[in-house]
Amino acid sequence: MTTDWLNVGKIVNTHGIRGEVRVISRTDFPEERYKPGTELFVKNETTNKREPVVIKSHRKHKQFELLTFEGLDNVNDVESFKGSLLQVSKDETPELEEGEFLYSDIIGCSVQTTDGEQIGDIKEILSPGANDVWVVSRRGAKDVLIPYIESVVKRVDITGKTVTIELMEGLIDE
Repeated sequence: MTTDWLNVGKIVNTHGIRGEVRVISRTDFPEERYKPGTELFVKNETTNKREPVVIKSHRKHKQFELLTFEGLDNVNDVESFKGSLLQVSKDETPELEEGEFLYSDIIGCSVQTTDGEQIGDIKEILSPGANDVWVVSRRGAKDVLIPYIESVVKRVDITGKTVTIELMEGLIDE
């Protein structure tokens, strides 16, 4: 069995009485990951055990993904999932086109400017709308938000875990 897992969401609560759960998505491919019939694994954070579940239904509600699982039709069946991660085997990674990356490839990369100045490390990816925004943590300073757009992100080296950006006016507050 695989030992490499990708986190695709976190179950934060139940929703209603029919076994629906609220998920904060952590995947670049929600339409694929949450498609009915897809198998995911619920990882219990305290026991570290994974339980396979099959998506029965999926819908969006506000900033959440609402999911139901086959055979779990009551709130009592899914109550224990609160706080658990939804995972998929890393082997289930879809084919990516040029310039596309998995969140897990980007998070942890160090960020530097085209002049070689070290900025920090990418700790999170936000998806507010038109483009992703990479949150870069800096030692002793506020986080920096880097828009993933061609005029800012100049190079992404996944194997070297580095991202090179063009430092633009006002991008970083000192």
